[in-house]
Amino acid sequence: MARQLRIEYPGAIYHVTVRGNAQQNIFRDDKDRYLLYARLAESVGTYAIRLYLFCLMDNHFHLVLETPGANLSRFMQSVLTGYTVCYNLRHNRHGHLTQGRYAARLVAGDEYLLKLSRYVHLNPVKVKKQECRPLSEQVAYLKAYAWSSYRGYIGQAKRLEWVDYGALLALAGGRQKERPKRYRCFVEAGIAADDDEFREALNRSARSIGDDEFREWVDESYAELLKKRNHPEDVTMRREIGRHPEPDMILAAVASAAGTTVEGLKARKRGGIWKGIAAKLLLTHSGLTRRQCARWIGILAGSAVSYQIKQAEVRLKTDLRLAQRVMRMESQLKAAK
Repeated sequence: MARQLRIEYPGAIYHVTVRGNAQQNIFRDDKDRYLLYARLAESVGTYAIRLYLFCLMDNHFHLVLETPGANLSRFMQSVLTGYTVCYNLRHNRHGHLTQGRYAARLVAGDEYLLKLSRYVHLNPVKVKKQECRPLSEQVAYLKAYAWSSYRGYIGQAKRLEWVDYGALLALAGGRQKERPKRYRCFVEAGIAADDDEFREALNRSARSIGDDEFREWVDESYAELLKKRNHPEDVTMRREIGRHPEPDMILAAVASAAGTTVEGLKARKRGGIWKGIAAKLLLTHSGLTRRQCARWIGILAGSAVSYQIKQAEVRLKTDLRLAQRVMRMESQLKAAK
């Protein structure tokens, strides 16, 4: 089956859903969830994404985001490939983690965005185990649920730097200090009574969430993309884009193995073997030149890359355990191409 095309343009807003392969869980524990947090934080900064909200469940997760740079595909490739590589390394497994390609629907104006945010944030209580409980217990569970952006919105937890809370809180209305409470009331009202009209809007299209005019525009735009699908230049471009893993994915995998962040890896001075390993993997798997690799790992010149790689190769010959970890990373990166 052909891959579904993406409609991308500056300022597009999407509801993204990612599900586990064969309905399996994509998070085994909280450390896995923090791994995804790290990938989201890194990629939001790299691709200048406005991430409005998220919700992590056991076998799937939701994102609602805006792409000022019309770059959803590159952002999601960075998040999913980077997370999968780190997850597989951590759990000593191979293969796909997520179910096919992620789902992404374009979202119309403010009314739909606000209602969508309620739908996403209510996911933790819209499961059989929770729906049978008294309303007060469902509200308490929702407020305590740690793996969504909801607690940050209502002032129950510290806000994450990589989530943009302001736009949706503004849609809740009222004075700024009143907005978290107004938003909480809006969301929690959806526990007792489903928004049937919004549910119908969700079910009308696999490509968009909005009124009839917006849905028709999205469908027409998609039809135009289909017409261009077999254009030779488009095919060449897709091949070029898909040939190598993104450099930030490689750095994320190395940083995870080193027990640090990408920024921490770049900041390391001489004597740290992981910077040399990062340079080696970048040169081998990303298609970058030595000079380009130098910029990615935070050193000044391409000649220094050769020195870092040589130091790493010497260490890998004598440290079997480290060599095995690097081989596993390389195997995962090859599978991601």
